[in-house]
Amino acid sequence: MKKNFCYGLTALLTMCFSVCVLAQQKTIFTTANKKVVVYTTADSTNYRLSQTATASFSPAVQPLETQPSIFVDPSHSFQTFLGMGGALTDAAAETFAKLPAAKQQEILDAYYNTDKGIGYTFARTNINSCDFSSDTYTYVKDGDKNLSSFNLSHDEKFKMPLIKKAMQSSGNKLRLFVSPWSPPAWMKTNNDMLHGGKLKEDYADAWANYYVKFIKAYEQKGIPIWGLTVQNEPMATQTWESCIYTAEDERDFIKNHLGPTLLKNGLQSKKLIAWDHNRDLLYHRASTILNDAAAAKYVWGIGFHWYEVWNGGHQYENVKRVKESFPDKNLMLTEACLYPFSWQTMSQWKWGETYGENILHDLNNGAVAWTDWNILLDETGGPNHVGNFCFAPIHSKSDGSLHYMNSYYYIGHFSKFIRPNAKRIISSSNRAQLQTTAFRNEDGSIAVVVLNETPQRFAYKLFIGSQAVDATSLPHSIQTLVIE
Repeated sequence: MKKNFCYGLTALLTMCFSVCVLAQQKTIFTTANKKVVVYTTADSTNYRLSQTATASFSPAVQPLETQPSIFVDPSHSFQTFLGMGGALTDAAAETFAKLPAAKQQEILDAYYNTDKGIGYTFARTNINSCDFSSDTYTYVKDGDKNLSSFNLSHDEKFKMPLIKKAMQSSGNKLRLFVSPWSPPAWMKTNNDMLHGGKLKEDYADAWANYYVKFIKAYEQKGIPIWGLTVQNEPMATQTWESCIYTAEDERDFIKNHLGPTLLKNGLQSKKLIAWDHNRDLLYHRASTILNDAAAAKYVWGIGFHWYEVWNGGHQYENVKRVKESFPDKNLMLTEACLYPFSWQTMSQWKWGETYGENILHDLNNGAVAWTDWNILLDETGGPNHVGNFCFAPIHSKSDGSLHYMNSYYYIGHFSKFIRPNAKRIISSSNRAQLQTTAFRNEDGSIAVVVLNETPQRFAYKLFIGSQAVDATSLPHSIQTLVIE
C-alpha cells in the first residue's frame, strides 16, 4: 500500500510539473477587446511612419492558398530583444556641434524620443580614431607602454558632449558599446594605424589595459559603458584605421590578455563582443572562439556587419547557424551603412528596403540588438579623413537644414514599436513577397512588421488563432501593426 501511494504521488507530481513547464513555455494571449493600429511607410506616397488604419479582430476560417495571410502565434517565444541604435562617431558629433540649438534638439528627439522619434536605446563609439574622424589620433604619447599619459581631451570637445546629450534624451536608457579600429601605430607590426598590420605580441597586455583605461576614463566622466568589441573588422586591411586578427589571434588575445585584464580590473560585467565583421566568415570566427572554453567564458556574444554583399549577396543564414550552435551566446549587428554617398541617389527607395530586409532577417535569425553606423553626417557624407563617404539616416547641410532618408523610417518601424525586453514570437507568411517578424512587448502589446519589396499591392489577413483582421500592403512598403 505504501509502495502504491508513493508511486501515485510521484506520478501526480510529475504531471503537475509537466503542466507547470507547459504553462511557462506557452504565453496566453487573447484578441478580445484588442485593436490593431497600422503604421505605414510607402514609396510614391506621403506615408512616413504614418498611422494609416485601425482594425478589430473578428472570427475567421481556414484561408485558401489563394488568400495572402500572415499567421502570428504568441504562444511560442524566442530571444529577448535589447534594442536598436546608431553610432556616435567623431563625424556625427562634429556635424551635430555645427547645428543650431533647435536642430540639435530635433536630432535628439528624432532618434531618442519614443513619442516624437524612433526610440533608439543603443549606441556605439570609437576608441582612438576611425575613418569617420577628421584626423588620426590616440589617447597616449608614442611609446608610452604604461599608458601614464592617457588623456581624453580629444573626445571632450565634440564626441562626449553628444553622447551625454543622447543618453539624457533616452532617459538614461542608452546602452553604449565601444570599438577600436586600431591600436596606436607603435604597438603594430606596420608602425601605422592605417593599412592593416597586426598587434605586436609584446604590446598585447598594454593594449588590453588600454580598453580598461578608456572604459574607466569615460565612466569617470559620467558616461557608462555597456560593452566593447575586440576589433572593428579584424579581417580587413583598409586605407583607414585597421588591424588584422585571424580567428586564432582574436581567440588567444581574448583568452590570454583582454578577458583576464577586464576581470582583474572589475570590468567582467561589460559585454565582450567578438568578430565585429561581416556575416560571410561569421560562423568560422564564432566557432573558433566559442569552441575554446577558456576564451568563450569571457565572451558575451558575437557582433557582425552586413557588407558581405561584395561577394554575392547577404548571407543571413550564417547568423542562424551561430545561434543554433551556440544558443547561450548573443548575436547583434554592430554596424551597417549604405554607400557611395551622392545627393543624386539619396531618395532611391532601395536604401530603406535594404535596411528593412536586413533587420527583419537578423531578428528572425536570433539577433538581440541592431546598431546602425553614423546617426548623422554632413552634406558630403562625412567628415571622413580618408574620403570614405557614405549615407546616414539623417544628413545636414551647411545652412542647418536636415534631410531624412527613407532608411530612417524603415529603421523606425522596428525600433519605435519593438521595445527593449520584448520577446520575438512567431509570425509566418504564406507569400514570399510579404516578409514578416513579430515581437511581444513587456506591456503585452504585439508589434508585427510586414515588409513588401515588390511593386505589387497585397490585401491580406493577419491571423491570431481563429481571429483575423484585414490589412493592405502597398507596393514597396513597410508596415508595423501594433496589437494592443
